[in-house]
Amino acid sequence: MNKIYVLDTNVLLQDPFSIFSFEDNEVVIPAVVLEEVDSKKRYMDEIGRNARQVSKLIDRLRENGKLHEKIPLENGGSLRIELNHRSFHQLQEIFIEKTNDNRILAVAKNLSLEEATKENGKPVILVSKDTLVRVKADAIGLFAEDFLSDRVVEVDDIYSGFCDLYVSTETLNQFYERGEMALSDFTHHSFYPHQFLILRDALGSSSAIAMVDSSGKSIKKLTTKEPHIWGIKPRNVQQTMGVELLLRNDINLVTMVGKAGTGKTLLALAAGLLQTEDYGLYKKLLVARPIVPVGKDIGFLPGEKQEKLRPWMQPIFDNLEYLFNTKKPGELDAILAGMGSIEVEALTYIRGRSIPEQFIIIDEAQNLTKHEVKTILTRVGDKSKIVLMGDPQQIDHPYLDEYNNGLTYVVEKFKDQSIAGHVKLVKGERSSLAKLAADLL
Repeated sequence: MNKIYVLDTNVLLQDPFSIFSFEDNEVVIPAVVLEEVDSKKRYMDEIGRNARQVSKLIDRLRENGKLHEKIPLENGGSLRIELNHRSFHQLQEIFIEKTNDNRILAVAKNLSLEEATKENGKPVILVSKDTLVRVKADAIGLFAEDFLSDRVVEVDDIYSGFCDLYVSTETLNQFYERGEMALSDFTHHSFYPHQFLILRDALGSSSAIAMVDSSGKSIKKLTTKEPHIWGIKPRNVQQTMGVELLLRNDINLVTMVGKAGTGKTLLALAAGLLQTEDYGLYKKLLVARPIVPVGKDIGFLPGEKQEKLRPWMQPIFDNLEYLFNTKKPGELDAILAGMGSIEVEALTYIRGRSIPEQFIIIDEAQNLTKHEVKTILTRVGDKSKIVLMGDPQQIDHPYLDEYNNGLTYVVEKFKDQSIAGHVKLVKGERSSLAKLAADLL
């Protein structure tokens, strides 16, 4: 049976093309949703861009007919703008205020009541990314769903970049001796390029870390021979994997995810400094992060651009102070000014740039949308390497979650590409307190 899907504003602002995601069913957009979209189109951020995209898309669909009378969509479904069914009579004793959310609920409820009177009435489903709107809908007897079509992966399928593989003792010994083996010699499973395998014998008494080559057909020992990078040594298996990816010249895109305190930023900065300052492989180390506040925004900041950026970039400077072992106030600024090859920037200023021969680190990438992360990756110039990292479980963007953010999007789209590598850091190394807080809280 065909269904009627009533879309909340946040669905369109998250994905302007969401109206094509409901197959051959009927999509209804309440008039109040258009008002909300119109109020956002002047924003100069991702929400504003999506609002403008929605406006243009619906305007083009007008060529197919009158929007309030239902027009066909390419996927076999239909779309209409709901101008009727706005009566608040059914909800006035439950939700007193006529907020936009409640007006959308009223449209869905009235449509549902109308369909219930028909012999072959269709189920009416409200689609919203707002949890409380779905709760309200359930309270008044409406079906409600989250919009999941924008999710890159399902809940249990997020790629970690490594896996355990049990092999015979003989196979493990052969790998130690040769340093490489064809996957077909000991397993029928297929793996992604640059995926790490933790080889263990059946007794669990010995193990080895192997890395699938770029063809995905054989495994090799890790190539990194550095005992430490800028005074930093990997403290666990996953950090060792991360260092391997960061120092490999044939891997242009590295993604690292992990909870707070797992060492993502420190390892990336150390690897960038080693290859920029010591090896001279890159002309500059560029570090950037999106400006998304945690908690209430502190408003406008005084001073020049660098002074304004300092509070947002302070986590980067904290790690640089540790790497340079600075003790006095202003000492780090003097070092960075003297070097001239380290640039700490906000992502706000990256559009339109071309970034060749640079080691690029994008911190807190989980707060980026798919469009924003595409904008960043398409800025990467020749002979550059880019590292995206963050914690998908700590997202401050109102329309993103663990499964649809830009970082997860890149991990999933590039996991089978020979120029990319990924690892999930699982063990906190900042302090015993930080590790306990990340696990318990």
